[in-house]
Amino acid sequence: MRLSSKIQRCGLSPMRQFYPREVAARARGVRIHHLNIGQPDVKTPQAFFEAVGGFDGPVVAYPPAPGEERYLEALRAYYAELGCPLEREDILATFGGSEALEIAMACILDEGDEVLVPEPFYPNYTTFVNVTGGRIRPIPTSAEEGYRFASRERIEPLINERTRAIMVTTPGNPTGVVLSKEEMRLLADIARERGLFLISDEVYREIVYTGKRETMLAFSDAAENVVIIDSVSKRFSTTGARVGAMISRNGELMAQALKWAQGRLCIAALDQIGAARMYETLGEEYFASVREEYRIRGEATAAALEKTPGVRFTSPQGAFYLMASLPVDDTEKLQYFMLDEFQDRGETMMYAPGAGFYADPNLGRDKIRLAFVKNAAELTRAIELLGMGIAAYKRKCGK
Repeated sequence: MRLSSKIQRCGLSPMRQFYPREVAARARGVRIHHLNIGQPDVKTPQAFFEAVGGFDGPVVAYPPAPGEERYLEALRAYYAELGCPLEREDILATFGGSEALEIAMACILDEGDEVLVPEPFYPNYTTFVNVTGGRIRPIPTSAEEGYRFASRERIEPLINERTRAIMVTTPGNPTGVVLSKEEMRLLADIARERGLFLISDEVYREIVYTGKRETMLAFSDAAENVVIIDSVSKRFSTTGARVGAMISRNGELMAQALKWAQGRLCIAALDQIGAARMYETLGEEYFASVREEYRIRGEATAAALEKTPGVRFTSPQGAFYLMASLPVDDTEKLQYFMLDEFQDRGETMMYAPGAGFYADPNLGRDKIRLAFVKNAAELTRAIELLGMGIAAYKRKCGK
């Protein structure tokens, strides 16, 4: 039977496509160090479990489609502290940041429409754009320039009659780049002047090593343009809760997005209650401690990479990822090798091959994304295994 051409334009996740080989390696008794997926081992705050465990209602009923009132109010209080007051209608609770992206794309894209996205970019953006019939037009960046892209000279020539939005991630996944306030202002100006949506994925907002949190919502003159993607997944190390938000002061956009929300009924009631409790009880002291932990982990990863022959990378300014170039021709083949054939003292490691982070996969064949989501000692060991695996792979290939 015939399948959709839109879904066939999508690829498998470079973070998750190796799962069958991972299972086989574990079955052989190999321990795997996971630097491929952004799954932190930082403990989920106890407040989440207390809130969920303390639920005493007689029925777990449908919450309102826009979101549980307590969760929406907790988000409003959080953004008010950032100096960005919101109305309840400006917030739509979603199944993590992923559904927020999915809804935004469904609301703004028609067949053939384009979204400008700095490259390399989060691979799932491709899926969310492609299933609407839209396409990503990359804004090229390079490691040599620190992956900076926010200039009129780089962005405006890419805008055409099919451009509907600019989509950015700050702090960045996969690069760890943090946009400055001036760069964010420029993007807001371009979006406002050109009548474009500015979709700002800010799920890593608290993980900025300078400690300075910024949001595109600060630009009130671009209120009709800005759409924020938010989530508790990384902010509170609660990835499995799947609680996020799509936020915009554009009333027409949010009214259309509500159709999607009503169609999927609601998001999980108890998870929203747990998310609300975390916002109500945790603040800058918690965020500072988590930020410091990731800073230490990033430095440990960088120190280990500096000792690995032939590896080049750019140190991140935020989030918990970095992109690195390896001295091999195809990092996907290297990952298969490391799962199928390589181990040292019963251990190997995983990363995300770089090809999936580019619209043209040939641009990322020698690159990888590393997620420094483990403790410093485990990260150091994982990078050691990476170096040993590269050497063994090159010996096998006769290089």
